[in-house]
Amino acid sequence: MRVSTKGRYGLRAMVDLAEHEKGKAIPIREISERQNISEQYLEQLFATLRKAGLVKSVRGAHGGYMLNHEPEDISVGDILTTLEGPIAPVDCVIDKEEFCNYIDKCVIHELWEELADSIKNVVDNMTLAELKDKAIKEHSDRSDVQ
Repeated sequence: MRVSTKGRYGLRAMVDLAEHEKGKAIPIREISERQNISEQYLEQLFATLRKAGLVKSVRGAHGGYMLNHEPEDISVGDILTTLEGPIAPVDCVIDKEEFCNYIDKCVIHELWEELADSIKNVVDNMTLAELKDKAIKEHSDRSDVQ
């Protein structure tokens, strides 16, 4: 399983939003500058995240995006599946009948299911708050060194 730029950049943008919002909307431009991701690409990602109810948009001079839930209530799995779709190492784990004619004879299928369950367990049990805290610590550690 490979996470595409949608998942990687979207997760980085959501951590940035969680870290910096402090009760006010954050313009895409600011996230774009901090994360070195194009504004146009971020707009596409945030449109998808907004439709899924993970963020909300605020219009106007002080507009931008805000989290729609507390960071503790948003899992990495919520973000990744919103942007990437189902998390699975192979398609037959998602839909056995559609993707595999060999499923009833396949000795490897159980391995793929266990791998998918393990990945799902990790991403569903890590919250945006945990990543936000790691980011804050990382930024603090860097400023202590300088």
